[in-house]
This record gives sequence, structure tokens and C-alpha cells, in this order.
Amino acid sequence: MNTYQRIVLASRPQAEVKPEHFRLETVAVPELADGQLLIRNHYLSLDPYMRGRMNDARSYAAPQALGETMIGGTVGEVVASRHPSFAPGEFVAAMGGWAEMAVSDGAGLRKLDASGVPLSAHLGVVGMPGMTAWYGLNRILDLQPGQTVCVSAASGAVGSAVGQLAKLRGCRAIGIAGGQEKCDHVVRELGFDACVDYKAGNLRADLKAAAPDGIDGIFENVGGEVFDAALARTNPFARVALCGMIAGYDGADIPMRNVRLLLANRITLRGFIVTEHLDCWPEGLAELGALVAAGRLKYRETVSQGLASAPEAFMGLLKGRNFGKQLVKLV
Repeated sequence: MNTYQRIVLASRPQAEVKPEHFRLETVAVPELADGQLLIRNHYLSLDPYMRGRMNDARSYAAPQALGETMIGGTVGEVVASRHPSFAPGEFVAAMGGWAEMAVSDGAGLRKLDASGVPLSAHLGVVGMPGMTAWYGLNRILDLQPGQTVCVSAASGAVGSAVGQLAKLRGCRAIGIAGGQEKCDHVVRELGFDACVDYKAGNLRADLKAAAPDGIDGIFENVGGEVFDAALARTNPFARVALCGMIAGYDGADIPMRNVRLLLANRITLRGFIVTEHLDCWPEGLAELGALVAAGRLKYRETVSQGLASAPEAFMGLLKGRNFGKQLVKLV
């Protein structure tokens, strides 16, 4: 193969992401220099954080550059190497971007055992989303057995892992998701104690019924009305792990009425970026991988086929159309 395809950011969205903000290109496979390796990407991960990178705004990371390959996590196979630590045939997790192939100098790569855990899972429950769940639950919420955690976007890649890990700790897990099908999956398949359908129009009343004794920890992925409703049910000294605010990623306002409860209930709120805590990854990934291999941690994937499908799949992700981890299969 002398060429491969990639998707670049063609223009910056001012509000909702549209297909014209992306461009599919065919580029030549470069010659490797000493210390480099070539990876054939098998799966691409699509994640909400990518929406923030599309803006030219100050944030925790630099904006996605126009005309450059869209950022994204990948898993793939080394197909050529001039790097002493990597050999053809090895599988690696990388930030290969929205592209069929990627050249790396080895920095930030993680070698994968594709025999124990499916390759795709290394982008989900045994990858960044799983580590996000693990870190927020263990290092921020630190709930005790019998306490209640509320998880928004509970059927998603992060939320689904949070609830299951909380149950393994002896906690009560309440999910919030969009649609009865997702709520049924969260309770029946993932083992949450209850799940509230925010689309049903009775969010506050339903959440009160699901958490009659209040909420001790909130793992927040959505923000806005969903976060506001959870705050209304908090117990004194509750903790919040603020992971995402997807409700406002397209530029919409995310007003809240219960901010006063941060003070009244003496709530501890901490936002976090899991890639700033790489020291925890070996411990967390080992635990997550063992749980998946033993069948004690379940996951679900939505997989679109081919690189050209990535923009549509990403736009669907931002609107909650995916079920579980959103991936693009490239091979």
C-alpha cells in the first residue's frame, strides 16, 4: 500500500458539527526514519472531548489544527519498524488519529496483548474510557459500601464502567440515560440498581424515586439539566467527579439552578483529565483487563465501518445515538 486515507479538520464549527467541517484525503505513506515505526490502524475511537478540540479556544489542550489529521485514539498493528523497541506484528494503542495508518516515534505507545482482551476493548473499557471511570471513582469519589453514586450517560463507554465498578465496591448505582432501551440495558445487563430516562420528561421526580436516600457521589458526563437534577438529590458532603459537559459541547448554554447546593451541602467538586494521571494507568488497566477477562465487567460497542463513516458516527455520538463505546473499524 503506497497511499492511505485520513480525515482532517477542514473548518471550525461555530455551533453544531456538520459534515463540511471534515475533509477526506488520500496521502502517500511516508518513508520511515531511524527511530520510527508504521502502524496500520484497526480501530479508531470517537470521543466527546474531540468536539472541544475543534474550537480555537483556550483549554486544557491545544486546539485541533486546521488541515491536519483529526486527533483520536487508535489500536493497530506495527507493519514496519526502524525502532528498536517495536517489531512488525506487535499490536499497540496510540494516538493515530482519524487515519488508516500512522507514523510514530514510539512516544506514548502502549503495547497490547490481543489474546486476553479483544483489540477493540483497549479503546474502551480497558483503555481511556475505562481509566476515566476507574480514576473518577477510585481517586475522586472514593465511596464507601452502601453509598449511592449517580452516573449520567450511564450506557456510554465511561458511565457503564463507573456503575459496574461501583457495584463491585458494594455501592448503590443509579444511572441516567436517554431512552428506555438504554435504561433497560443499564439495569438488566450492567447491574445498576436503577436507571432514569431523562427523555421521559420526569427527570427530577424519577431521580427522587430512584434515589430516595439521596446521592453521595455524582459522576458527571453531561452537565446542564441532568447535572442540576442530580445536585438536587445530594446528601451533605457529597462528592462530584466532573468528567464531561457534553450538553454544552455544541455551544448551547447549560444553565443550572441548584449551584447553591454546592455550598449548602458542602459538596466537593473536582474536574479531571485522565491523561494527566498516567501514573495510575498501569494499576487501573491491570484491574480493568482482569475484570473483562473474567467476565465481571461488561461492555457494549457501536461500530461504524470504514474511515469515511467517522464524521457521521461522531455527530451521532454528540447526539447520544451510540450505544456504549463508539468505534470506527478501519480493517
